[in-house]
Amino acid sequence: MAKFEVYQSGKKNEFRFRLKADNGQIILSSEGYSTKAACLNGISSVKKNAKDPKRIVKTQTPGNMFRFAVVAANKEIIGTSQNYKSETGRNNGVDSVLRNAVKAEIKEVEK
Repeated sequence: MAKFEVYQSGKKNEFRFRLKADNGQIILSSEGYSTKAACLNGISSVKKNAKDPKRIVKTQTPGNMFRFAVVAANKEIIGTSQNYKSETGRNNGVDSVLRNAVKAEIKEVEK
């Protein structure tokens, strides 16, 4: 089953989350949050906004890689994907977030 992993990372001891698919692959990662509560709010926002395909912004990097982000109503990025070599790979990642985010459980882990 897909899951959000919450962990502490970096010199600033920021809290972050990552969404992992059923196969264990990371499909979405967050920015750093100063508190665990803010990180959990970020997960709630992903769960809410991932229901709407219009909240998925697809982009291409200058190096011709493909990625996407989940954005809130205010256009703020909540989570970003890895870089994909193909548009198809990116679109599969988007589909995975749309399918998995809403029902994913939340687990605290060590980095």
